[in-house]
Order: sequence, then C-alpha cells, then structure tokens
Amino acid sequence: MTDHSALALENISVTFAARSAGATAYTAVRDTTLVVERGEFVAVVGPTGCGKSTLLNVAAGLLLPSQGRVTVFGTGLSGLNRHAGYLFQADALLPWLNALDNVAIGLRYGGSPKRDAHDRAREWLARVGLAHHGHRYPHQLSGGMKKRVALAQTLILDPDILLMDEPFSALDVQTRQLMENELLELWSADRKSVVFITHDLEEAIALSDRVVVLAAGPETHPIGEYPIDLPRPRDVAEIRLTPGFVELHRDIWHTMRDEVMKGYVQSQAQ
Repeated sequence: MTDHSALALENISVTFAARSAGATAYTAVRDTTLVVERGEFVAVVGPTGCGKSTLLNVAAGLLLPSQGRVTVFGTGLSGLNRHAGYLFQADALLPWLNALDNVAIGLRYGGSPKRDAHDRAREWLARVGLAHHGHRYPHQLSGGMKKRVALAQTLILDPDILLMDEPFSALDVQTRQLMENELLELWSADRKSVVFITHDLEEAIALSDRVVVLAAGPETHPIGEYPIDLPRPRDVAEIRLTPGFVELHRDIWHTMRDEVMKGYVQSQAQ
C-alpha cells in the first residue's frame, strides 16, 4: 500500500447479528486487507456466497465493518464513498425513464440543468454504442444494451473508483465478451481504479491487472494474489488462447479449486 492508494480495506471483519433468538452471529469476512492503487484494475474471485459482495459494500460505504478501517485516497471513509461509482449485478435502470434520461439521472439529481445533463448523456450513449437508442425504454433494450446504459449511467458521473459486482454474469457468452471489451476500452481512456467482483476466473484474468482469491465463507479472507502481466490492450476472447493466460489460469485454479468445492458442499447443506 502507498500513500496514494485509491482504496484500502485494512483488517476488515464483518459480522452480522443473529436474526432470531437462539441463532448465532455470522461472520462473513474476517481480517481481510485489500488495497487498490490508482488506475489499477483488481478482480476479486471466490466461491459463490463467500463474501465478495460484502467487501464491495464495505468499499462503497453501504456497510459498516465490524472492525477494521477503510480509506479512500488516504482519507478515512465515513458514510457513502463519494469517489466511487457502483455497477450492480441486477439492472438498476428506472423502467419509466428512457435510456437518455436513465443516463442523465445522476447529473440531474446533482443539480445539473436538464439540457446540460442530456447533452452529456448523449455523448455517453454514443461512447457505449447507443447513440440512436436514447429514446428507448429498458423493456425495449436487449440485456447487453441495458448493461451499456448502466455503464454510461455510472461513468457519466466521472467516479475515481469503479465498484463492479458481477455486472455481466447474466449475459450470454458472446454479449458478455463484447461488454468486457467495451469496459476495457472505456477504462483504458482514463484508467479509473476498479474493483471487479466475479466468480468467473477466466473473466478475472482477461480483464485485470491483479487477481485476488478469497476463501470459501464463512469468515472469508484472501488466500492468494496474482499479478496479471498479460499485455494490453487485450481482446478478451483472443487473450484466453495465449500460453500466458493458460498458465495463469492453471496456477490460480490450483489455489481456488478446494475452496470452490467447500463452497459447493456448504450450499448443498443449507
């Protein structure tokens, strides 16, 4: 960690109180440290239900850790992380607004005049390949188009940090790869700091500068950290065929495999 780290989660633990009498408290995350440098793209992988999204909610300021400290550009986080934009797994578009108004809504809530907000929203719709679709409503858009609108909705606010919670997991393989390349192209233009949550190891390697592997929950914590030294710019489909990618996948999967099985066994027992 440096003095200029964009985001630092230091010795974070998150324990949820028992929901009923006789039940025990649940510790989702235990003694976890995660640091993201300026302009760094970090992917966090782990078994389903291991606490990846919990860490992201702590980073966003949506969830207060039970212990530990969060800093953003060296300053302790109190309340919402105003430096961060959050892209959710589920669609967060408002169904009664068209694409243009959905992209502009953050600026409008921030006090921007409607004309200015719409001008900037049109620019962002063009950047994500939807220049001629601003009049369409969410139900008129494909899954990939909705994700493009959501990406523009987040990036128009120019956040310093992007928090992304499995944003492409619901897409088909071809659309997903298109969106991954779209994300990399947009990211390369200004190099925001990114925390990208995924359960897909191939996606994590193809996109990131560094992959952090989490243990199966409860009490998840990092069990491995791997720099991704594959050249950029990348095409996510082509990079998967290179020897360097295959070697990284083998090494990281060796660390993940037992944790994935633990997570599977736990899910079956619930």
